[in-house]
Amino acid sequence: MDDNKVLIDANNVTMRFKLPNQKISNLKEMFVKFIKRKLKYRDFYALKDVSVKISKGESLAIIGRNGSGKSTLLKILTQIVKPTSGSVKVYSSNIVPLLQLGAGFDMNSTGYQNVYLNGAILGFSKKEIDQKMEEIVNFAELHDFMNVELKNYSQGMLARLGFAIAISCNPEILIIDEILAVGDTAFQKKCYEKLKELKDKGITFIIVSHSEVVKEMCTRAIWIKDGQKVMDGDINAVYDAYIDFLSTGNSL
Repeated sequence: MDDNKVLIDANNVTMRFKLPNQKISNLKEMFVKFIKRKLKYRDFYALKDVSVKISKGESLAIIGRNGSGKSTLLKILTQIVKPTSGSVKVYSSNIVPLLQLGAGFDMNSTGYQNVYLNGAILGFSKKEIDQKMEEIVNFAELHDFMNVELKNYSQGMLARLGFAIAISCNPEILIIDEILAVGDTAFQKKCYEKLKELKDKGITFIIVSHSEVVKEMCTRAIWIKDGQKVMDGDINAVYDAYIDFLSTGNSL
């Protein structure tokens, strides 16, 4: 395994949104203001000039307060959204993102049906999914609910099923955005143990989490603050600096 092979290379990524200056209560009001040319905007930078390289086998945590730009960065790294400026190159065709509960699921279909749906999206044949089904159901611990429509699932159950499907695909890159924060503590621990096992096998993963458990799972961390990269380096140094910032309220 070439541990130095770069799988994701993002350079000077900026994500700018146009936000209305006025509070708009509904689409009709927005349309009227737009027609009358009374709709004024301001620039909002979700990310500003962020660069990051991720190599094969790396375990990376992205940390920062809510609204700091972490989720936007993940969506750009997975090429779900295109940045306003900058470039992103992904040198892998086997990347599995878990960015939002229910994403990629048909809520009116059963657990079993959604396994086949997601498996097909990820490029697996029905035969291959059949072979993985027992492993997925066992890990998710949803034996009694696989014939139930997902609209009746709790957030924790959705997270279980999504994570179980993702790890069964043997991804080269696994990207997780805080969905493991839902559900019971025992299952969270099971997921983190599985991630450590995948890490030992050389799978690359990126995780957004506020939990101190990332210090056990990851070797590197990036701290994002107000859309900008504050620190990038050893997991312990970056995480401890972030926690110290939160506890003291110091500004950088």
